[in-house]
Amino acid sequence: MFKKILLALDNSAYSDNAMEHAIAIAKASGGSITGCHVYAAKLHETRFMDMETGLPERYQSEAILKRQRDVHESLISKGLGVISDSYLDRFEKKCAEQEITCSRKNREGKNFAELIKEAEEGDYDLVVMGGLGMGAVAHSLIGSVAERVARKIRKDMLIIKTQNSRPTFVGAPKTQNRGNILVAIDGSPYSYWGLMAAIALKKDWGQISNLSPQIEAVSAFDPYFHQVAFRNIADALSEDAAKVFRFKEQEKLHDEIIDKGMAKLYQGYLDTAKSIAKARGIDIKTTLLAGKAYDEILKHIQQTKPGLLMVGHFGVHQVEESDIGSSTENLLRLAPCSVFIAGKGHEPEEVIKPTDMHLNIKWTDGALSRLNKVPSFAKGMAKKAIEDYAMENGYKEVSEQVVDEATKKLLPPQARKAMGVEE
Repeated sequence: MFKKILLALDNSAYSDNAMEHAIAIAKASGGSITGCHVYAAKLHETRFMDMETGLPERYQSEAILKRQRDVHESLISKGLGVISDSYLDRFEKKCAEQEITCSRKNREGKNFAELIKEAEEGDYDLVVMGGLGMGAVAHSLIGSVAERVARKIRKDMLIIKTQNSRPTFVGAPKTQNRGNILVAIDGSPYSYWGLMAAIALKKDWGQISNLSPQIEAVSAFDPYFHQVAFRNIADALSEDAAKVFRFKEQEKLHDEIIDKGMAKLYQGYLDTAKSIAKARGIDIKTTLLAGKAYDEILKHIQQTKPGLLMVGHFGVHQVEESDIGSSTENLLRLAPCSVFIAGKGHEPEEVIKPTDMHLNIKWTDGALSRLNKVPSFAKGMAKKAIEDYAMENGYKEVSEQVVDEATKKLLPPQARKAMGVEE
């Protein structure tokens, strides 16, 4: 999967660890690495000119200023070039020791902009870089270069957020489960591609480390948002407006049907992930979480301590104006482990949807006649709730008897009355 890798270098501890990870991936997959360092000579020249007005008076003549600019330009350009070559020499030596095919590039300009250009110009399968750089301080969450590159590129990207000299998700010692891989699944093609990448990395690293990282897929849905929204609406509606809106009925439908349906929908995403992995000979653990997606995933990370988190660049609600998904953005900043951002999509053949099971449920004419009496705003939810009830209780057909049972148990008074269950 990762035959051509771009590695960003800056000689920081995070960059060194990123180099170790890139080499491990390349060695397992038989791939090659391009090491790239960016230096900003022109930026230094501009700043030097900005500070000229503060020089002592004897340096203020145009001739002396020109000579100083020429000297500074020569020293900075050559000096930064030498430093860049030194970083690349270290990289080249490391690759030679591991018999990895490599090439080297240094680019002049704004660091994140040049890395984005290099990523887009080259036919790379994966971009690897440290999550922080030389400017890291105690309260740093993510480096500005890593964050900007992650926002802009549409390639797979691995951001290393640890300073360990050894890849942490290949089983770092003394920390439980540090070798495991956590995959965030939300039903989007990007999240399924993240799972595909996790499977590939598990197999690759298993060959070179004699360890076998376990994969866990998690999916988080928010059953509480509608409750908060309804409470907010309730505070704003007048009594007459609440009657027109049928607020109480809508709130009950959300609490009892929509939230339940969301749980089934997201469990379906996890079942699809399990099926994808099984088809490739991998058994994975799946966990359904309830709450704000990024927050619940962070809590799960704190409990399980994986070494690597896989997330999609976008989620299921991507719009054209987005440059990165909001949950992915938050997890990139806050996750204490390394993060893989899936920049591609995968449309699985193994999709399992809860609604697929409804196709086998037949309705009698009498049951359909009863359903047609339900107010139009609630008909779709009522139909799904009754079919869920029928499947859960082993009915292969929705009869009037099933309608009576389901509506008494699930539906609010207005719907029950419309369907003739309650007068």
